[in-house]
Amino acid sequence: MSRSVSKTARRAFDDATTSEGEIALFVFDHETLDTPLRLSTDPTERISSDPLIYGTRSTWDGANPISEPYLFVLMSAEIPGDQEDVPAAITIVLENVDNDIAALLRSFTNFATVHMAVVLASSKNYVEVEYRDLMLLSADGDAGEVHLSIGRRPIEDMSAPMDRFTPHRFPGLYR
Repeated sequence: MSRSVSKTARRAFDDATTSEGEIALFVFDHETLDTPLRLSTDPTERISSDPLIYGTRSTWDGANPISEPYLFVLMSAEIPGDQEDVPAAITIVLENVDNDIAALLRSFTNFATVHMAVVLASSKNYVEVEYRDLMLLSADGDAGEVHLSIGRRPIEDMSAPMDRFTPHRFPGLYR
């Protein structure tokens, strides 16, 4: 599958230093949420003064940039391990996160859906890279730091109907 990447993004990837900043946008959606939780890795602009909130305004994933901004949180990623018996997952660490956001992310009892996009600071509505329909596998930590494990749904949780070995279903076994 091919994807198109803008010339500005390709130049930013190839340059040793660049003034073009990349922003990761995240959408966490769950059946218990009235509206999805939208997070950003960049304090692009001040959203409100009281309380002091920074964030990014983008139309990605159908968001209204005026009423549904992506809230800024300090975020870092841990390098995924290469263990054989563990499903591929990325761990994102949210640092100094708001108590309400930390409690919300830890409150899910089943998988929340996670969408992620990378946009450039100069074109926040144009998606350079997008990852959709990931699962929030776990959220551990406290209000100071929350570790989010994001990946595909564990294969063990996927149901697979078992076939009965009848002459009608498997005629080759009954010759």
